[in-house]
Amino acid sequence: MNVATISVPQLALSFIPVAVVVFLMWRTGKGYGHALAAIARMLMQLTLIGYVLIYIFETESGLIISGVLAIMLVAASWIALNTADTSRGSLFPASLVSVLIGGGTTLLLITQGVLQLEPWYQPSYMIPLAGMIFAASMTNISLALDRLHAELRNGASFHNARDTAFRTSMIPVINSFLAVGLISLPGMMTGQILSGVSPLIAVRYQIMVMCMIFGAAGLSTLCFLHMIRKTEQFKGLQ
Repeated sequence: MNVATISVPQLALSFIPVAVVVFLMWRTGKGYGHALAAIARMLMQLTLIGYVLIYIFETESGLIISGVLAIMLVAASWIALNTADTSRGSLFPASLVSVLIGGGTTLLLITQGVLQLEPWYQPSYMIPLAGMIFAASMTNISLALDRLHAELRNGASFHNARDTAFRTSMIPVINSFLAVGLISLPGMMTGQILSGVSPLIAVRYQIMVMCMIFGAAGLSTLCFLHMIRKTEQFKGLQ
């Protein structure tokens, strides 16, 4: 079975609930302008990345894929620091190394060990998987950093604040493990089923995805929380 093609008029129907929500936000004066800006940005970014991916998926250059991965790595490491109370510049090296260690090693294991891609940079696998892995690392670091600052402001020692921050950052990932298959069918699994892949095969891929997200998020966060202890703003905290 092939995936159904969505025409532009059909796609427009999906904006009906979006328009209703924006209208209600406008009536209540609750941030409708921000919502409209987010919707416009979403449309622009997804349309642009669609054209870019067409080119990337057709490339036969490992150098180009490596460059794309590097850009994704740097962007994820920088965005992860959005919750920082201090200058992001001082924390960026720790974030970059942490995402590289946690996300990079996980990506290497999945693409070269589990999937055994040939060639190693096969874009249709490498780019989407890297996106999921780096995004998981980014989100977890951001959550951990936000909670770390909150705990330190409340007078907790760095050691206790770090442990609490790590546990808190892992809650969304652990909850997704508890809910998957029972409450939700993840996007990758749903997409494969809609494209005609056997549900049993789709399940294997989804298990792989869940494991790589858990590992990348946990390793990156632990590495980050360990490394920032050595930065200037956290030195001397007991």
